[in-house]
Amino acid sequence: MNAHASAQKAVDAYLGGNTRVERLEWDRARAEVARTGRPDLLARLELMRCAALVASLVPGPCDRFEALRADAAEAEIAYADYLAGRLEPSRVPLLPEPQRKVAVTGDAAALAAVQDPLSRLVAAGVLFQTGRANPAVMAAATDTASAQGWRRPLMAWLVLQQQRAESAGDAEAAAALRRRIAIVEQGAPLR
Repeated sequence: MNAHASAQKAVDAYLGGNTRVERLEWDRARAEVARTGRPDLLARLELMRCAALVASLVPGPCDRFEALRADAAEAEIAYADYLAGRLEPSRVPLLPEPQRKVAVTGDAAALAAVQDPLSRLVAAGVLFQTGRANPAVMAAATDTASAQGWRRPLMAWLVLQQQRAESAGDAEAAAALRRRIAIVEQGAPLR
């Protein structure tokens, strides 16, 4: 219970841009799980952290999970592969329910049907990593992060949209996105 509460606080702090609280809560969650001596639970905890990173468009491997892969359950291994953008289609049924249809179709309609905001952002992040994030996916991710007040993923998705608008020569859209970014930057700095 303590590990779960700390992990949730860590994810919330990360998404909100509060790095100090995030680190403290991850350390607390890891310490609680370590008391069980169960590497499978620690692997699951590390996947939670990696999912938040993917939702915020932070690239890179999930190293702490990979160190525990041998002791992880098949569902956690499938989820790690999904987060890394390398899930075999035959393993889709092992994913959490909200991720399955998005993993198969990769479309914005399936993404919009995901009820949990964090799950929706994770799915959008995976679509981005696999090169399947079209403008509708990016807009859905941005709107989701905005509605939750999650500064870190909101900034990531806004910057991505701004870059895409600039690359497409859409000066009006790029300017509107810069204005949104400036508003987000007025809040507490990402720490």
